[in-house]
Amino acid sequence: MALLGMMIKSLMAALLALAALAPARAATFSMKRGLNLDQWVTWPTEDKWSDRRAILPYPEWRKFLKQDDLKALKDAGLDFLRVPVDPSPFLSDRTAALRDDLYASVLESARMINRAGLKVIVDLHLIPAGGNRNIGMGEVMDDPAVFDAYAEVVRNMAKTLAREDPKQVALELMNEPIVDCDANGTNLWPDRQKKLFAAARASATRLTLILTGGCYSNAESLARIDPGTIPDDNIIWTFHSYDPFLLTHQGATWAGDFIQYVTGLPYPLTAVPKPQLDVTLDTIRDRIRAEAPWARQSGMLAYLDEQVAAMDSPEKLAAVMDAPFRTVDAWAKANGVKPQDITLGEFGMIRKEYGNGFVMPAAYRTAYVRDMIARAEAHGFSWSVWSYGGAFGVVDAFDGDKAEPNVMDVIRSLR
Repeated sequence: MALLGMMIKSLMAALLALAALAPARAATFSMKRGLNLDQWVTWPTEDKWSDRRAILPYPEWRKFLKQDDLKALKDAGLDFLRVPVDPSPFLSDRTAALRDDLYASVLESARMINRAGLKVIVDLHLIPAGGNRNIGMGEVMDDPAVFDAYAEVVRNMAKTLAREDPKQVALELMNEPIVDCDANGTNLWPDRQKKLFAAARASATRLTLILTGGCYSNAESLARIDPGTIPDDNIIWTFHSYDPFLLTHQGATWAGDFIQYVTGLPYPLTAVPKPQLDVTLDTIRDRIRAEAPWARQSGMLAYLDEQVAAMDSPEKLAAVMDAPFRTVDAWAKANGVKPQDITLGEFGMIRKEYGNGFVMPAAYRTAYVRDMIARAEAHGFSWSVWSYGGAFGVVDAFDGDKAEPNVMDVIRSLR
């Protein structure tokens, strides 16, 4: 691992020298309107990853989506897909005998999407460990040896994709890094991203690389990145926005200890008469009092009131939703980053948490997605909705059901 670190430092120095001589240019890869595919559907536990039938083809959506499904997305007016690829199997000893097959399967997945007439971003998409895996975001961020192993996965994935048409395939080095979110103001991610960039560029000189800020890829963290420290113009910068979180993640049990108690709120809050909204808010408060830990109840109730007050008029809601775009726009202008080299990599509104009876009305999801697309396109940013299926599904729902077509109808209307 020490040798790998020395090689990365040497490569960074060489790239910086070359960058000083190279003319400015835009990224080779370009895109406009996209959708995130699913990461896992059956979630096989790590003890099954050595089983070829459990882990291949990879990513797992290949077992369920066919060429016609991908072509249907092209026909709907999309021009690219963002493909989450969980790096954890590449870091697990369980897959040692299948490692080459995993990389080859990711490559074939990208080619399958290209054959459907769509461009593709291969997105290395870490998730937390626990339950069904021993290595996840926390281990990669907290253990230098595991981070070095992750950098090797980045290098190998870039090598795997290096010979593809750079106008058709791009590589995202890490999804939503969970780092630099603490109140102490740490700024660890820029240097770590440089290491990942160097590892990828060592293997793929023509491939467009997707880079981001820390702390879940939020806009404020992207604004802390100095793009001048990345010796390359063949870069697209990404940020994510699910604001306002109170509305977009209702009922999500995995998104913190508060939001799971929140269901039934409309988008926007003014979409229903105030007495109806008050009844919904009282129901949420009663649920918090009945189900939340006693020590957390007062804080949750105060937070609910604070969040509602911040978006209880059209003007306030617009300010909340505009803020990330304005932050990124200002950063881009200050650093000479072109709008076409910025993408809103994730946004969307939950449809239904698995096992939760509440289903977000399609009209609210449709209005939200339409409003977010309008903001991205007004700034000249590309975008990709989260996601094809699952809790946020716009095509598939759970257990073989289909999501309401309304969100896809919005996308079709843009053609």
